[in-house]
Amino acid sequence: MSTSSKKLEGKIALVTGGNSGIGLATAQRFVVEGARVFITGRRQKELDAAVAEIGAGATGVQGDVSSLVDLDRLYATIKEQAGKLDVIFANAGIAEFVPLDAITEEHYDRIFDANVKGLLFTVQKSLGLLSQGASIILNASVAGSKGFAGGSVYSASKAAVRSFARAWMMDLKDRGIRVNVISPGPIQTPIMGKGSGDAEKDKALIDQIVGGVPLGRIGQSGEVASAAVFLASSEGSFVNGVELFVDGGLAQV
Repeated sequence: MSTSSKKLEGKIALVTGGNSGIGLATAQRFVVEGARVFITGRRQKELDAAVAEIGAGATGVQGDVSSLVDLDRLYATIKEQAGKLDVIFANAGIAEFVPLDAITEEHYDRIFDANVKGLLFTVQKSLGLLSQGASIILNASVAGSKGFAGGSVYSASKAAVRSFARAWMMDLKDRGIRVNVISPGPIQTPIMGKGSGDAEKDKALIDQIVGGVPLGRIGQSGEVASAAVFLASSEGSFVNGVELFVDGGLAQV
């Protein structure tokens, strides 16, 4: 690929949860497209492995997005090493499925701390580094629009993510910053099918979800990464506040 064809040439990007799955695939694509990418992950060993896999152009910063101290350290590192940010893919999050009668305070706090609080402050604390016309991409889920057994808390957290984009694009309009949402359907990732901790129940849930996908298959992380590249690049320059479903049509039926 020639330099002139790279869609993110010279951009500085952040991918939270970039050590595996969708985050890793997106970080890899961002680097291929010319960006310098910072990735985060909670576990240093997995983060180091991801940086090695991505290669030149990637920097890992260990941390948990639900920790404001960790976020401050992340942005201090980016400011020191790069001085700005052009793209954020707020991807870090967790998925757990618990039926209504079994929901605990711990389950609620764990989901909302990662998926809502963590995402909120990931974006808020980046504002001083974001360039004019930057692109913010929030990772939500088809679950924010559809109901799945045991998924009420997770679904609510992802619906909150979609609502953030509508308000934040208005908050940031004077800076020309676009805020969009990617909502994946069932995607083949390391955490896929591990939502409840019961392998048999998880497989049944995944089979049920995939059975409802009009394309009749599970998606791949790279397919989500392609959507993220579009939203991050000038090709998506007039796309703002949208929820882009990468779900094989699941949300439409």
